[in-house]
Amino acid sequence: MIPLTEGALDKIMMGVDIEKPILQILGHKKLASSSSGDRYRLLVSDGIRVNSFTMLATQLNSMITDNILTEYSICQLNRYAVSTVNNGGKQKRVMVILSLDLKVPGEEVGSKIGNPTNIDSSTNTEADTKKVQPVQAQNVNTAPQNKRHHTTDISTTPIVALSPYQNKWVIKARVTNKSNIRTWSNSRGEGKLFSMDLVDESGEIRCTAFKDQCDKFFDMIEIGKVYYISRCNLKPANKNFTTLKNDYEMSMTPDTEIFPCHDDVEDVPMLQFDFSPISSIESKEKNDIIDILGVVKSFDEVQTLTARATGKELRKRDITLIDESNTMVCLTLWGTEAENFDGSNNPIVAIKGARIGEFNGGKNISAMMSSVIQIDPDIPEAHKLRGWYSTVGASDQAKCLSTTNAGGGSMTGTWLTLQGARDMKLGMTSNAFDMFIAKVTVNMIRTENVVYKSCPTEGCRKKMIDQANGMYRCEKCNKEFPSFKYRLIGSINFGDWTGNQWATAFNDETEKLLNTTAQELGELHDSNKDAYMQKFSDATFKSFIVKFRVKLEMFNDEGKLKTSCQLVSPIDYKAYSDILLTKIKEIAGVEKL
Repeated sequence: MIPLTEGALDKIMMGVDIEKPILQILGHKKLASSSSGDRYRLLVSDGIRVNSFTMLATQLNSMITDNILTEYSICQLNRYAVSTVNNGGKQKRVMVILSLDLKVPGEEVGSKIGNPTNIDSSTNTEADTKKVQPVQAQNVNTAPQNKRHHTTDISTTPIVALSPYQNKWVIKARVTNKSNIRTWSNSRGEGKLFSMDLVDESGEIRCTAFKDQCDKFFDMIEIGKVYYISRCNLKPANKNFTTLKNDYEMSMTPDTEIFPCHDDVEDVPMLQFDFSPISSIESKEKNDIIDILGVVKSFDEVQTLTARATGKELRKRDITLIDESNTMVCLTLWGTEAENFDGSNNPIVAIKGARIGEFNGGKNISAMMSSVIQIDPDIPEAHKLRGWYSTVGASDQAKCLSTTNAGGGSMTGTWLTLQGARDMKLGMTSNAFDMFIAKVTVNMIRTENVVYKSCPTEGCRKKMIDQANGMYRCEKCNKEFPSFKYRLIGSINFGDWTGNQWATAFNDETEKLLNTTAQELGELHDSNKDAYMQKFSDATFKSFIVKFRVKLEMFNDEGKLKTSCQLVSPIDYKAYSDILLTKIKEIAGVEKL
């Protein structure tokens, strides 16, 4: 049997750092549920002492719920933090376990080791007092630029151990998100604020600066940097404005001190995601908050709306995400996030704190003010998802959870016939565009200039110039390459019972229409013209659901209506029948047939 580290608990409570102590778990207790999730309090023993003031970091909860950390288990503490809290008016030290390894399961041990006694809560009061002295930190706004703070001797409190009953603490945390400065004006006056999200090994918390503190700290705070922060107020978190898993939030005061950490910060994590598969959204409740990772399957243009309550103009963009569960969902972005988003080249989107919504029986998600969005994040989950999409996901038919008309994807909008779109003069206003959805049949696809050799650089779709020496040049990147990437751009004539329409389809949508990849079609173009032409013949007279984008573009002061395929989907005949039934009800003026 592995021996316990006898005497470790007394030393830990005195502030002595014990490297990877071996302890026994004698029990656990689930604390009252909170909005930040379940918390567990442990009873631990070193064979001589028993300590019940031990908390398990929330990221280790699965060791309890999965019955890994059972009674009598022997474990090794890899990382822990000690904090001083107010317990009935007295200062009490609490150990927070951040990382541990199970050494011997409880069923193998079978009993308590030794005859441990409770730790005397009154011991080492002097040591406790010395450890919690406030940091006398100089704000970097006034500090000399060449001065480096010596911070190795600062005793810090883990975020998970913060409570309003403490007033002497310092946290060492990384800024994972910072809002823009926002202003307000009401009957009580005017003001401004900004907020930032902080994370350490134990958890996360939001911190908000108002008025003078907003001016003082906004410019110095940088996303991704680690800071020492002290002398803030703690209060219950307003869950209308934060999705972080913490019952409390911080607000700065005139006494607040913040300065950068120049020491080793590898132990302070970056932004922490807890991704849920898109397929799980179907079983979740409206207004639930989740983290999602997905590939952009398609995206709409920015739309302008007017809020009913305030009359304020809003900007939104809908994008369709897909993940390895082969399920799609519509994500709505707002404001600058919507305006700046570029969905070309199917980027991967990681969103922390998306809110689940419902519409017409379907599920969707939307970004909130407190959400954090990363495009093509450099994390293992994103690289794995990219590999899946490149090999399988791009071509497979997927289930869509959001309100879809026939075919899935982001097929939300107005259904029209081709002639109906002309009658409504869609897209005929300068600098504006319109979209509509139609069930159409491919009349023909022009076979000329469908395939081209594009730049192999990620994100660049420029046509390459053959240098006739085995090299290809991209004018946009100003580089030469020994290879290229095939891409498609199709000119398709679609028809329905009212007429026909020429439209342009770019790479992904042309691949769907031809039921082939750009690489395969490019190789056939160069080596087997008969097989190449057959691909076009096979696609002719097949029907699809197409979301069209119509825009008036100006050339030499003359307007030309340009139509493109925003999204192409195979027909889900059951869903399409529902669309037709709805149209018939509208025409007949009845609610039920």
